[in-house]
Amino acid sequence: MLDALRAVKDPDLHKDIVTLGFVKDLRIDGDRVGFTIELTTPACPVKDLLRDQARAAVSALGVRDVNVQMTASVRAVSRPELGRAPVEGVKNVIAVGAGKGGVGKTTVAVNLAVALALRGSRVALLDGDMYGPNVPIMVGLKTQLETDGKKIIPAERYGLQIISMGFLTEDDTPVIWRGPMLHGAIQQFFRDARWDDIDYLIVDMPPGTGDVALSLSQTVPVAGAVLVTTPQVVALADTRRAVLMYRKLNIPAIGVVENMSYFVCPECGTESDLFGKGGAARLADEMKIPFLGSIPLDEPVRRGGDTGVPIVVSAPDAPPSRALFALAERVAQQVSIASYSRRAIPLTPVS
Repeated sequence: MLDALRAVKDPDLHKDIVTLGFVKDLRIDGDRVGFTIELTTPACPVKDLLRDQARAAVSALGVRDVNVQMTASVRAVSRPELGRAPVEGVKNVIAVGAGKGGVGKTTVAVNLAVALALRGSRVALLDGDMYGPNVPIMVGLKTQLETDGKKIIPAERYGLQIISMGFLTEDDTPVIWRGPMLHGAIQQFFRDARWDDIDYLIVDMPPGTGDVALSLSQTVPVAGAVLVTTPQVVALADTRRAVLMYRKLNIPAIGVVENMSYFVCPECGTESDLFGKGGAARLADEMKIPFLGSIPLDEPVRRGGDTGVPIVVSAPDAPPSRALFALAERVAQQVSIASYSRRAIPLTPVS
């Protein structure tokens, strides 16, 4: 039976599911066979493919009834070379950054986090944009953080554990801090929060190349960064600088996603490239990092952010939501590849 299943190979890890240790709880009862395939992430984009291939491989032996259960256990990306202690209760820290403001970074970060949670992962969202903490608005949550006497208790919404400076200040109160204060706050958010069994901690970074990214790199081991851009030349130039900054901080690029990639007229269906076309894909190819996909410019995405109901929740079948779910799967895929190979996502040299 196991020999038959050796014909089923994970297309990302390039090994068969038996060698990878994915096959669990094999049960044989006459012409009935049952087993579990434990993948490296609930958001695996090839989950259905592996299930169907495994069922077909066993059925080919003449088995009448094949019961395949799919589960997942997320692994941590190992970064021992950084000398940073892992965050208690967290397997993987993923930064979502941008070279400049106005590209929809927080919108992407929030929807990415919710999409991963909806796919079955345990997800947390840390609002690292200290000067513009907009995550509370985008998840529709007004609250004050509490403690259990020892740890900060994250707020909860849409299946996420959430911490934001916005929960500690009044809505209109500006945060006017120097670098050391920012560094202390970042450390406290990571180390003093009661994160509960988190697969992916998504960090919404401030735009640009400032103190928070440096503090992040000095505080915790980061699996990698997702860079958000639009197709226009100015945004791409800043995105290139951001990739280089993260590389200098030993934070590899998981990939780049093109937000507001195109606009489809709701009346006539005509597709318009308002900010250019294909810029992020070309940048990814130039810098030899993954291109994670394109997200269209769509009014319901903006409305979801303003009303606190992310588009992946309010309209999961809409084109932007399908793109965001695909983004979540690709991010999880890249983290799984790195974690299973027991090495960090490569820091690809950039010319």
